[in-house]
Amino acid sequence: MNALILAGSRPGAPDPVAEAEGVAHKSLVEIAGKPMLAHVVVALREAGIARIAVSASDPHVRDLAAELGCEVLATGTGPSASVAIGLDTLGAPLLVTTSDHALLKPEWVRDFLADTPEGSDVAILLARREAIEAAMPGSRRTYLRFADGHWSGCNLFLLASPRAGLAIDTWKMVEADRKRPWRIAARLGIGMLIGYALGRLTLSDAIGRLGRRIGVTASLVAARDGLAAVDVDKPSDLADARAILSARASSNLKH
Repeated sequence: MNALILAGSRPGAPDPVAEAEGVAHKSLVEIAGKPMLAHVVVALREAGIARIAVSASDPHVRDLAAELGCEVLATGTGPSASVAIGLDTLGAPLLVTTSDHALLKPEWVRDFLADTPEGSDVAILLARREAIEAAMPGSRRTYLRFADGHWSGCNLFLLASPRAGLAIDTWKMVEADRKRPWRIAARLGIGMLIGYALGRLTLSDAIGRLGRRIGVTASLVAARDGLAAVDVDKPSDLADARAILSARASSNLKH
């Protein structure tokens, strides 16, 4: 098992977290005495993953990744293109996450791999709204609303077999439509769109059918801990991450 950390920069407006902290890239923002990227690398290593690559274009992030003992890869035109480069370089199985997943725990990685159904080519970790709100009351996330609940992504993906490469073009489509689930349903055909409109389409079924359309077995994996859906997208998320990691550090000292 190898891992890829996406640490690219979206074109356009500056990242609000990096801008608020006065750094070139949010991967460099310090939380509990370490850059955000370092927290992600440590969690992956503690989960048992030895070979880790970072996809980054910012020279400071690339230097930090090398200092942390990671391979440094070029970024593509977007996250999905960067994943394609990572899959070509590292091969499958490949775990993919992001550099702003500052709260990542090694047990989340191990649980995700253990809970992925056998035979999956691609798996996606998502958390139910109830689990997120129980773990972090008041957290504001973007939810996909389907018949089996309201879901939010956890920035953890598993490309379990070489066939997963077939899903990357579809990933580009999901990136574009991630806040408009009805458009994802529409791509599955009129029957699926009607099912979504009537509140009968489950996200698990949608992911499975989307996978079959492109020739892969795709699985939804439900996160055991709702906190897995909390990343650092805005300054308020950064404040939450700092408080949570500070509390974790205090708890570790007591034990």
